Amino acid sequence: MDDLDARLLVTMRAHPRIGLTELARRLGVARGTVQARLDKLTASGVIEDFGPTVVPARAGYPILAFVWLQIAQGRLAEAVATLRAVPQILEVHGTSGQHDLLCRVVARTTEHLQDIIADILTSPAVQRTDTTIALSTQIPYRIEPLLLDR
Repeated sequence: MDDLDARLLVTMRAHPRIGLTELARRLGVARGTVQARLDKLTASGVIEDFGPTVVPARAGYPILAFVWLQIAQGRLAEAVATLRAVPQILEVHGTSGQHDLLCRVVARTTEHLQDIIADILTSPAVQRTDTTIALSTQIPYRIEPLLLDR
């Protein structure tokens, strides 16, 4: 990835509905160059999708929590299958250290969150949970500084 790729991505993130012609004009390159770069970035997996960013809090899920899980030895696949069936679990990451998995979970209320955690704990693959509710977001997901740090 070079400087043009980075500028292309930053511009697209700032203006998600921008057309190729306008993108090319802002970057000072030909439309064909922009298309070729987008094709390359998509094929290599740098660009994963072109969908809208949905804000869970504005879609009826104002509670954001991070749930750490300890998994029974040898039962990771079973635990992940259980978690995959819960629509309020947005992400699950395998981790090192005291816990095995970290889940990003959204809920309508704290009672709803408690129900979600109770459902998770019905799986014999999950031994223990440790939940932290986010009170605010100080730095939202961002990629632009990383792209521009070249």
